[in-house]
Amino acid sequence: MLKLQSSSKQWINQLSQVNDWVLLSVWVIIGGLLRFTNLAAKPPWTDEFATMVFSLGNDFRSVPLNQVISLDTLLQPLRINGDAGIKDVVSLLLQEDNHPPLYFVLVHLWVKLFPNMGEYADVWVMRSLPAFLGILSIPGVYFLGKIAFRSRLVGQISAALMAVSPFGIFLAQEARHYTLAILFVIASLLCLIIVVRHLYEQSIIPLWLVITWILVNSFGLSVHYFFVLTLMAEAITLAILIYAKFKHNFLQFNKRNLIRVFAVILGTSTTGLVWMFLVIPQGYGNNMITWIHPLSHILYAISPPFQLLAVWVPMISLLPVESDSIAIVILSGLLLLLFFIWFIPYSIRGIKKGLQFNQFRLSLLILMTFISGVIALFLIITYVIGVDLTRAARYSFTYFPAVIVLVGASLGILWHEIKPENRQLQAKETINPLILLRKLYDKLNSNGQLAFYAVWFMGFIGAVTVLVNLGYQKYYRPEQFISVIKEHSSQPVLIATTHKSLVQIGEMMGIALELKEAEGVFQQNNQNELDDISFLLINQTKNNDPQSTKNLQEAVNNLAKPLEVWTVNFNAEVELNNCEIDTKKYPYIDGYGYQRYLCD
Repeated sequence: MLKLQSSSKQWINQLSQVNDWVLLSVWVIIGGLLRFTNLAAKPPWTDEFATMVFSLGNDFRSVPLNQVISLDTLLQPLRINGDAGIKDVVSLLLQEDNHPPLYFVLVHLWVKLFPNMGEYADVWVMRSLPAFLGILSIPGVYFLGKIAFRSRLVGQISAALMAVSPFGIFLAQEARHYTLAILFVIASLLCLIIVVRHLYEQSIIPLWLVITWILVNSFGLSVHYFFVLTLMAEAITLAILIYAKFKHNFLQFNKRNLIRVFAVILGTSTTGLVWMFLVIPQGYGNNMITWIHPLSHILYAISPPFQLLAVWVPMISLLPVESDSIAIVILSGLLLLLFFIWFIPYSIRGIKKGLQFNQFRLSLLILMTFISGVIALFLIITYVIGVDLTRAARYSFTYFPAVIVLVGASLGILWHEIKPENRQLQAKETINPLILLRKLYDKLNSNGQLAFYAVWFMGFIGAVTVLVNLGYQKYYRPEQFISVIKEHSSQPVLIATTHKSLVQIGEMMGIALELKEAEGVFQQNNQNELDDISFLLINQTKNNDPQSTKNLQEAVNNLAKPLEVWTVNFNAEVELNNCEIDTKKYPYIDGYGYQRYLCD
């Protein structure tokens, strides 16, 4: 009889584990479909062009400056380079960019899996690697939540939230390294939680865990230098929790554990110093991060907290706040406000309840201290050092997985909670929207499972919002600029800009790629073909340099007329002989300030 009961219990546990894997597979499939939907629909922007060019082993310096060039010449750095190797990729990164080379090397190898990609780098191929890595973050947070809270339910909820997170999908659909960095953030946080657990239980930290943590941290720094913010926040968390545990009797702290904690710190710091001495002497970044320096006006003092808030919201949900319709924007903002008015207190309630249980308390403290540490570092760097990291939403990859698991834990803690509703809805009250909102509010607060479904549904709607380009729109909209040219130009076109760094080449490449795709449309409408469109990038060392004005004038004088000159982000005065400025009012386009001149 006892054997029968034992066998039955074992079978039930095995069935439960199978269901667990099936459910996780569902989240992975949903997350994968969302990340690969419309993957190449949005045009790449300058940072993505940097990924493409350097990963191919090519150089932006192959684009000539101060001379009129064709579209094919401008796109030369995007040509598939079969002669380039990993050594070329690493060398280019150290000389011309401000990022570690690990991800770019992976992209270089990834591209080789697609031998029929074509003449130029394919946007879908370049974005498919981060999309795939983004899918891996779904089981990643599952294991983080499951191990941290010893709860498969928390793991499942965390995986479900990561699958539909608008912020996660935004990062996964960019040809950049953030989804790979997120995987190392997850792994490093998992090591932190296990180590702190050993310290609090006064058991010996395994040597394999020490080595694993050092390797994870080293690889994380090899993907993105801002991974150091994750490591600093982990160090702060470790110090605070060790002090809280052993402040009354530090002698209880096991010496072997102390040595192994210092070994992790020393091993990780060594990796960071190696990267520092390899890169900084060669001119770190070539002024590529000057854009994140804050503005000097009063908005600087008040904008960083709001910029952080604008990142936290889409980690959970997002609605079409970037629609062209003001009515839709207002309605979306109102719905998001109502959602978070309910969601934030509800999540806090779950966290407070979890702090009362030993199973959840330590992991909740670790995650909350870690998240607070990263945010504090963001604000210190912004206000004290004067570099506004809050301007770039993508830098929040440093703590994004921790937010997902913390929310997942809060919802998991309240999952089984069923409470009577505060009030019953009367038949005559159904016509009152405020009463209906209160009824919905009561239902969400009284049923933990319904609350999770509501949060997940809002996340899914946010994911769709990103996919249809009504949220997290690209910083540059070259397709709109090409539409303007296509509609109004009737003569050969020269597109001119001033050049300071590879950023401006990327801006022009965005236009060139859109022109490539529009080639058939131009020919069908008997308008400008690609041969009738040329580019000019004028090298500029300082703003409003009069030499840029002269170079533009000389280039236009040497071209056949009639001609249309479209200046784009031209950072100097424009004085063109025999050219008339077009005073027609054209639409505003993100990333491209432009003006049309008619030369005859």
